Amino acid sequence: MKQHLELSHKTILVTGAAGFIGAALVQRLLSSGLTMKIIGVDSVNNYYTPALKEHRLQNIQTRAKNSAAQWFFLKGNIADKPFIDGIFAEHKPSVVVNLAAQAGVRYSIDHPDVYIESNLIGFYNILEACRHSYDGGQTGVEHLVYASSSSVYGSSKKVPFSTEDKTDSPVSLYAATKKSNELLAHAYSKLYSIPATGLRFFTVYGPAGRPDMFYYSATEKLVRGECIQIFNYGNCKRDFTYVDDIVEGVWRVMQGAPQRTTGDDGLPIPPAAIYNIGGGHPENLLDFITTLQEELLRVGILPADYDFDAHKKLVPMQPGDVPVTFADSSALERDYDFRPTIPIREGLRHFAEWFHHYKG
Repeated sequence: MKQHLELSHKTILVTGAAGFIGAALVQRLLSSGLTMKIIGVDSVNNYYTPALKEHRLQNIQTRAKNSAAQWFFLKGNIADKPFIDGIFAEHKPSVVVNLAAQAGVRYSIDHPDVYIESNLIGFYNILEACRHSYDGGQTGVEHLVYASSSSVYGSSKKVPFSTEDKTDSPVSLYAATKKSNELLAHAYSKLYSIPATGLRFFTVYGPAGRPDMFYYSATEKLVRGECIQIFNYGNCKRDFTYVDDIVEGVWRVMQGAPQRTTGDDGLPIPPAAIYNIGGGHPENLLDFITTLQEELLRVGILPADYDFDAHKKLVPMQPGDVPVTFADSSALERDYDFRPTIPIREGLRHFAEWFHHYKG
């Protein structure tokens, strides 16, 4: 059962607000026409160029000028407990969307410490702040929505991936931290009755995305005349999900919190839920690359006579990678009447047009 939440006249906290999905979500909130207060938090670190994060924040600021909502940005790290506690004490958010995290499977192999700091300590700070938001009989946080990842499914050969599947065999530290988030959220939901919903995102792509993602890094390499590496010799399938579909899913989930109920034993049933958000149509990596190339040619990023075959190299699978991702999003459709629909070509066309404009 879901408890419908009206977002109008509420305070919404979005962590990771300068990030790819976070910035897109904030713009969606600003465009909703609702009167609300949006608090954005981000450390604006240098995992990738901060200039892109500043670009997103500038777009948010432009959108905020014509919005019924108020927008406030606070620069800081969610691993800084006094910083997070201070935000909750001053602004008292009703809905918290935790998108702040150290992303990237491969980066976690060589830089585990930053994943522990952001994804574990940082998320713990968010949970603790939600817990204490009820102190003194306050209404507190009505819904915590947090980002998980399709990486939690590891190298499972059972497809499509369902939230009913076992996810106790992660193949990267990044995946392990995301699974830990789900377990921590469930425990806090049970102990302190925090309505919490985790969303397993599937390979998000689109304009103003992360430069470490394949489609973005491949574009930059092709522009520079460099060779792109195609892992597992091209025998990979990914359930690519366009960012607008992800944001629409988050927007709908925000407005439907797991209901607080009591079981037959008289004890509270944890108001916790987990959903997949993915298109449900895995794309062969080589087909995806072909579509990307066609869209880069269409907008003039690359010349018509570009020799793609000379700039591609098939290589073995990288540690931490998996051969296929495939989302079963039927539960999301059942409970929120939503399923991602934007096709690959449309999504890559939007990315190519943005990249052409952004790079000047």
